[in-house]
Amino acid sequence: MDLQRMARIGSVDERFQSYNIEMVAVTGGNFWKPYDAVRPASGVSTESSDADGPAGLDPGMFQYRPPRDLSEPRLRKLAAALGPSYVRVSGTWANSTYFADTDTPPAEAPEGFRGVLTRNQWRGVVDFADAVDAKIVTSFAISEGTRDNSGRWTSALAERWLEFTHSVGGMIAAAEFMNEPNTGPSGGTPEGYSAEDYGKDFANFATFSDCVAPEMIVLGPGSGGDRRVTEGRGERSDAFAEFFESAGMLYTSDLLAATGPAVDAFSYHHYGAVSERGAVLGLPQTTPDDATSDEWLDSTYASCKFYSEMRDEYEPGKPLWLTEVAESGCGGNHWAGTFLDTFRYVDQLGRLAQEGVQVVMHNTLESSDYALLDEDDFTPRPNYWAAVLWQRLMGRIVLDPGDGGPDGLRVYAHSHRDASGGVSLVVLNADRAQSRTFAVPADALRYTLDADRLDSGRVRLNGRYLELDADGTVPEPAGEPIGAGDLVLAPASITFVAIPDAAHPACA
Repeated sequence: MDLQRMARIGSVDERFQSYNIEMVAVTGGNFWKPYDAVRPASGVSTESSDADGPAGLDPGMFQYRPPRDLSEPRLRKLAAALGPSYVRVSGTWANSTYFADTDTPPAEAPEGFRGVLTRNQWRGVVDFADAVDAKIVTSFAISEGTRDNSGRWTSALAERWLEFTHSVGGMIAAAEFMNEPNTGPSGGTPEGYSAEDYGKDFANFATFSDCVAPEMIVLGPGSGGDRRVTEGRGERSDAFAEFFESAGMLYTSDLLAATGPAVDAFSYHHYGAVSERGAVLGLPQTTPDDATSDEWLDSTYASCKFYSEMRDEYEPGKPLWLTEVAESGCGGNHWAGTFLDTFRYVDQLGRLAQEGVQVVMHNTLESSDYALLDEDDFTPRPNYWAAVLWQRLMGRIVLDPGDGGPDGLRVYAHSHRDASGGVSLVVLNADRAQSRTFAVPADALRYTLDADRLDSGRVRLNGRYLELDADGTVPEPAGEPIGAGDLVLAPASITFVAIPDAAHPACA
């Protein structure tokens, strides 16, 4: 590898690595139930009450959580270590959440809504974002309660929400009109909602955003699980096609055709599979054995390629944002919080940066099995520690590292985060049995992540377990000095290599 010959292939947003906090975590409500509490799935529910999850899903998959206290010092310290970032407060529940612009919010959601967001709860989001160097990204309610007599979306509730945000010193940096508009009624849209309806609603939203929040980046469409992503993939495609038709989902291409060019940045969501909770839906699953496979790791590229081609057709030239992604949908699998998933997490950041994606928002920061932090005590999971290393070492300029080497070795290169002209690499040896040798091109600092078991919730850095300081502060990761030459990469390990004195002309 010749550092000086690595070409610059792009750059990413300074808040490239970001995260979600679900709207339902802010308001309190039903989210994915922990596995040891999930009742045997009885099939897809045809009815859903306010106490349940999204319409059409078995309420046995969900469990109530009280509103998240975003002022908790430990949570803020951990989130601040990932700044600067975006914090996206959205999700399926946001589509049906009523903003109570009063000091005495209703005890129950008004007709046409399924949840209530209070002033104090939203003020907590604004304060949290300010404290952790995050900018707020969200989406708006679109359920029956937001609509006029003709069924068209109106902006009255959204305007009150934005006015309150500004009154407490906050700002919504970017927003999707709604969360996953292609999911149909299960996402909170009226029965029979069509792409044509979406086009009319989006026109109203665009007028509202131009007049009330011209500084807000309009994202869209924010689709997830588009059937055509899986076409030609055998049983996975067939399973999804069946679900797609039964759930009344819409084609993203039809949504885009209905709006015409209308966004500032093209957003999409990606899950390579759904978790065990979603097995009853007949949707594609994955296994721990697949977690380090080329097919699994490459699924993020397949999704990006699908949506980037759609972007090129309907919104040419617009930046790409991945606003929701995790190990798997429906809260993540058992192993989503273990080192097994860190290969997906790091490889995804590296691959998508190469493909021109500007922002990647992990779902979630602090809720359910796929969260970066344990939802009860905020203990950092392996993906969190990988996120800290990425934030400390990988800069905005994306370089072409050339051939990654033998099978199982993946290499990504960026400018160094802090040093002018420096370069940082990340090298993944996803082979579980074989060591690999990587030629380090110059004197460097090595940061190797591994675990005693791949399904461990603890991770080591250069052989020592990573832990928070006694006061809950995130320690500064310490690199091991190494000289130029061959570096042996242990099986199933992830190594960041920082070369701060590389003097790369593209990184100066």
